[in-house]
Amino acid sequence: MAVTQRIDLRQAQTLVMTPQLQQAIKLLELSNQDLVAYVETELEQNPLLDRGDDDRGGENSAERAEDFAAMDAGGPESPAESSDRILDTAEYNARESMPDAKDSPLDTDYENTYSSAPQEGMAGGELYDGAWRGTGGRSDFGDGEYGIEQTAQRPTTLREHLEAQLTLDVSDPTERIIGLQIIDMLDPAGYISGDLDGLAERLGCPPALVESTLKKLQQFEPCGVFARNLAECLALQLKERDRLDPAMQTMLTHLDLLAKHDRVQLMKLCGVDAEDLADMVGEIRALNPKPGLFFEAGEVETVIPDILVSRRQDGSWSVELNTDTLPRLLVNQQYHTLVSSKAHSKAEKEYISDRLAAANWLVKTLHQRATTILKVASEIVRQQEAFLLHGVQHLKPLIRRDIAEAIGMHESTVSRVTTNKYMATPRGLFELRYFFSAAIQGSNGADSHSAEAVRSRIRELIDSEPADDILSDDKLVSILQAQGVDIARRTVAKYRESLKIPSSVQRRREKALRSA
Repeated sequence: MAVTQRIDLRQAQTLVMTPQLQQAIKLLELSNQDLVAYVETELEQNPLLDRGDDDRGGENSAERAEDFAAMDAGGPESPAESSDRILDTAEYNARESMPDAKDSPLDTDYENTYSSAPQEGMAGGELYDGAWRGTGGRSDFGDGEYGIEQTAQRPTTLREHLEAQLTLDVSDPTERIIGLQIIDMLDPAGYISGDLDGLAERLGCPPALVESTLKKLQQFEPCGVFARNLAECLALQLKERDRLDPAMQTMLTHLDLLAKHDRVQLMKLCGVDAEDLADMVGEIRALNPKPGLFFEAGEVETVIPDILVSRRQDGSWSVELNTDTLPRLLVNQQYHTLVSSKAHSKAEKEYISDRLAAANWLVKTLHQRATTILKVASEIVRQQEAFLLHGVQHLKPLIRRDIAEAIGMHESTVSRVTTNKYMATPRGLFELRYFFSAAIQGSNGADSHSAEAVRSRIRELIDSEPADDILSDDKLVSILQAQGVDIARRTVAKYRESLKIPSSVQRRREKALRSA
């Protein structure tokens, strides 16, 4: 068949997303911290955007103060006097009630239209009554541009720590070269990840020289580095403590039996009684199986909540955005008026018009994002009130479709809102997706139970089991069914494994070993 060119007419339906809609969806998925970084970029690119807080955003206004002073007193009316001006993000969120469906949720307004009419009859509006007073992602503590994270001393890495010891303890140049090559072969935990015979061949030196150099390196701190496996890592630490006797060496060669808590076989192989075996196990547990990770610890990142939930005195719930992490923007109408009067060419006028439209849309989109998150979070709080009052045992089975149907949004919108968002509640800090879990049917027609609540109940039962009465999976099924949870044995086993709880046989061996 010959290959030819031809023209065909085809009819198809496609969804074309405008750039504004793509921006709205993108902002909806961002956490408050990521949103601050995004807004900072927009502030750099759009001269018509200003920070709304004078205490933190004064640099933009200071740069234009001279321009503002040159404006005529009889010029265009100020933004405060204009009836159709664009409100800043703080003014949007300082309203007494939440906007209606025409101008608030991102799910219901994907067009470039906006209405500021207040909603009528919105009872949930009282859940949020604070001003949007965010920091805008930076703080002004004077003229300095650097925070403590830029000025604090950088922690020493594992490689730097080992190279310093190599310089001090190894004087032979050949051994230093070999030592540097072996350091390059370490993984983050401090284990050798390469082949030493291949290293000797690559360097053109005897394998015995590589081995002797390795013995010197294994005396470095932290004790246990440069091991080729877990048994050697533990042996190095035990040797440092002068506890590497024949019985302990035998146990290190049978770590698989130790993992299974097979104390009978271990006592037979090591030639010790139950008391000595318990002491040996205690010594091994006190060792560090990954000594190199101490130097690889990065900066601790604190999770900052995006939503704050608290109980009012009348028993109702207050749901609000964490305004301390939100940016505050406004459209500088005065500067727009000034630069518009100075623009002469068509390109300049188009640029100013595009920047004004982009600034207006960003402010509106931020308001829509806030309203959408509040609607979703408020509904989650309403549906999971029993959890907030009584704990995880009362967590209600919930899926995103339930929230979407309750607030009249699409399920995909709810999914985006619950991505990378955290809620601070009286019960603690939780990611929004924590509140969604599958339902497990209740026995004899009882109400269904949340999978997370069932997992919590399984953990409680196992934690409270006595040493002489270990609960098997079958017994756990019987207890849960007696409590009204219709659950299969394989489901109990799956939940137990997800909680990283060993089987009943392993738990029995472990508790017997501890009590010996």
